[in-house]
Amino acid sequence: MVGAALFFVAAPGTVAGWVPWLITRWRPGPPLFGWPFLRPVGAVIVLVGLLALVECFARFALRGLGTPAPVYPTRRLVVTGLYRYVRNPMYVAVTALIVGQALLLGRPALLGYGFGVWLVFHLFVLLYEEPALQAKHGSEYAAYRAAVRRWWPRLRPWPP
Repeated sequence: MVGAALFFVAAPGTVAGWVPWLITRWRPGPPLFGWPFLRPVGAVIVLVGLLALVECFARFALRGLGTPAPVYPTRRLVVTGLYRYVRNPMYVAVTALIVGQALLLGRPALLGYGFGVWLVFHLFVLLYEEPALQAKHGSEYAAYRAAVRRWWPRLRPWPP
């Protein structure tokens, strides 16, 4: 649990907290596209992203008996909670945090940063994470991968 907490601060804390702060200093700009209603939408996205991220980290520590960090991965394949809807809810949550901040603060630079972060996540998933999970969990991961999409959530939870 301590390892997951430390990784939470180090990884998403940096990517979705510290770097956006460096870009914006949390100073709002004019509403994106001139649409003030995007600010409360952004606040909701930030809140939902944060709750999803905390839930996923806790699930990795308690159910998977590990952390999201590649150096101390989970012992079990985690396919419960939000993982029943989408294979990469942590990455979706971090990206949502950044996009939500962009909408809340009216900062287009954060939208660009968020796209860059998602692209790095996508490449990491394709080139490292999916092959590693396939090698470690075999047919269990293959069945999960066939049933649950990488980025776009299912409408109904997958019954593992």
